[in-house]
Amino acid sequence: MSRSPAALVTGCSSGIGRATAIALVKAGIPTWASARRLDTIQDLAAAGCRLVQLDVTDEESRVRAVKAVEAEHGAIGTLVNNAGYAQAGPIEEVPLDLVRRQFETNVYGLIRMCQLALPNMRTKGGGTIVNIGSAAGLMGVPATGTYAMSKWSVEALSDALRYEVRDFGVRVVVLEPGGVITTGFAATEHETWPAGSGPYEKFRQNHRARMAGWTNDNARGMSTPDQVARVVVRAATATRPRARYKVGVAPRLMPVMYRLLPTSMWDGFWARQFPVT
Repeated sequence: MSRSPAALVTGCSSGIGRATAIALVKAGIPTWASARRLDTIQDLAAAGCRLVQLDVTDEESRVRAVKAVEAEHGAIGTLVNNAGYAQAGPIEEVPLDLVRRQFETNVYGLIRMCQLALPNMRTKGGGTIVNIGSAAGLMGVPATGTYAMSKWSVEALSDALRYEVRDFGVRVVVLEPGGVITTGFAATEHETWPAGSGPYEKFRQNHRARMAGWTNDNARGMSTPDQVARVVVRAATATRPRARYKVGVAPRLMPVMYRLLPTSMWDGFWARQFPVT
């Protein structure tokens, strides 16, 4: 049997997910755009997307969304695991329930979407899973350690899954974007910083100021959601996609610095970016 042509994209209410859904439709791929709240993606219907409600942290919602696509196409041909957010704050102050919430969305929800999509992907003879990782998944980043932990997990699970499903014709890809402008990501990240002023208040202020400068529309080295979306389409339509696609400057430059610099110099670099005191 031939693989399904249909794509399901998670987290389409803004940024990379929204741009990816539109780019896949323009590439001629039947695309299901999803979000926790359908009212946030109503305009994507006019762009040619099918809409489905999907909260990746809720089992009933996950099952219903996957079955909706499979009812029409037999299987999901391309699963784009994009839904995610960044939990900010120093490790000492981030409550464990917020750490768990971060992993529920960025890791456990992603794993479960793969588990639900794979059986019929195999039945239809193949498919592609595109996991949206991050440059933060390639190194520890101060003030977003919890987020970096979750994206490191995406790297590991993608490597294991890629080998496990390749003989069934399923390809697994990780995208590693650096900073992406106009997504509202930095604002959301700042909002997740635990409330209350304490010994890390100066750290919070410095982090907020630096992130604002890195994610405005004129920031150098930043990618746009459309640029990331084009790479998703390339991976989704490739017969033999690469295991990893780096998007932007940060995922190319920063891991090299991380590997080559002595730890003292690496820590000094971050101290200049985000002074703690």
